[in-house]
Amino acid sequence: MAISVVAVVVAVGVVFLALWLGARRRKALSLWAASHGLSFDPARARGYDDRYPAFRCLRRGHSRSASNLMRGVWKGHDAVAFDYRYVTGHGKSRSVHSFSAAIVSTGVSFEPLRVRPEGLFDRVTEFLGFDDIDFESVEFSRAFHVSASSARFAYDVLHQRTMEFLLAAPRFHIQFDNGEAIIWRDRRFDGETFGVAMDVIAGILDRLPPYVRQGRERT
Repeated sequence: MAISVVAVVVAVGVVFLALWLGARRRKALSLWAASHGLSFDPARARGYDDRYPAFRCLRRGHSRSASNLMRGVWKGHDAVAFDYRYVTGHGKSRSVHSFSAAIVSTGVSFEPLRVRPEGLFDRVTEFLGFDDIDFESVEFSRAFHVSASSARFAYDVLHQRTMEFLLAAPRFHIQFDNGEAIIWRDRRFDGETFGVAMDVIAGILDRLPPYVRQGRERT
């Protein structure tokens, strides 16, 4: 009986702690968004997986939703930043996962292109012959795993100046497709990290050569 009471007290405490941390996070993100001219909406929103079907990170698991949405213009580009939640498994094997991401309108019709930090598993698969796109910069090729529908397009976008920029920037997962880019990590951001992430996308776009933009501008 005493053990059951303790278990209930602990469970209630965990719930209240989660609610308190959630409220504190919403307040912090609201203040950060306001200070950067972005709107803020804490309500849950569904349908991002269908709206951006090419972005794999938004199609994991089931019961997907976004929350703490911050919308506006960032460095001249329309953007939305948010927390994302999805569920894997059911019943006793059910697990809830969350991370943060930002989607930035590029103004350019990109071919599919993905850039993410190189991991140990990538090195193993490379040894087995499943290689990613390699670049002249050995340092960049070791630091990032790059895949694209066209290696030529990847080289055009990730030229020397952009490689140097990404090597000096914090690491994120990045995916370009058509007129949008998504940037994320498998954990939640604070406000400043949202800003850093969107700065990375803006930095890549600022360094696009004119011949890449030519004929690809979206109106």
